[in-house]
Amino acid sequence: MQLLEMTWPQVKALPAQTPVLIPLAALEQHGRHMPLFTDSLLLGEVIRRAHEQLADRVLVTPLMWLGNSEHHLDFAGTMSAAPRTYLDLLKEMVANFLFHGFQRIVLLTGHGGNIVPSRQALFELRQERRKDSGLLLLDAAYWSLGSRPHELDASIQQQQMGHACEWETSMMLRLRPDLVGDYQHLEPVPFGREFAPAHRAWITKDRSEPGHIGQPHLASPEKGEILFRAFSSDVVALVERMIAWDGREWD
Repeated sequence: MQLLEMTWPQVKALPAQTPVLIPLAALEQHGRHMPLFTDSLLLGEVIRRAHEQLADRVLVTPLMWLGNSEHHLDFAGTMSAAPRTYLDLLKEMVANFLFHGFQRIVLLTGHGGNIVPSRQALFELRQERRKDSGLLLLDAAYWSLGSRPHELDASIQQQQMGHACEWETSMMLRLRPDLVGDYQHLEPVPFGREFAPAHRAWITKDRSEPGHIGQPHLASPEKGEILFRAFSSDVVALVERMIAWDGREWD
């Protein structure tokens, strides 16, 4: 079910246990070879494919294209909501659905910079509503739900999501090849260790002059199809878990 196509009485009639999926993306630089709207386009396709399988079992909101992209602001065209502004916006979006009686909500992001704000927003909401039982408030990035693409196809070399990388470039080649520039001659930008296992604060310029991180030169539309199938299946599996949740179990 697409929220934007429904009337308010139709929404009101839905059971409180109906999963609500709120897609979060971004408009930000994606290297010299990819469009600013990459994250939104890719997440939109993942959601489209997942929705085809879920049909009337999930309520999907319009994609939120503005994200927390402060770390990319050195690159022209990037648009961003500051972290606290974005966090408050997400809290209010989810609070709207809580006010209308929905109990199972997932913020599904297609941009890494949204992960920390979305997680904090949900923790704050749960703490503010500690007397409410039966709430299931989740956040996830679509690429972190279980699939290991390099195990599905040995030609896929990256083992984690980068930025305008082998994975994202492949998916764009599958979805909108007309928007992809010369990726075949780009030099890899290593992920680095980031002082692991500690977590280092960074901006993109610390890590990459051209704006990409990873190996876009390895991309192909065939890999993109594998990635889309895997990631959309992961989303379906997550929503099915939300549907099956008994309202009490700590899973």
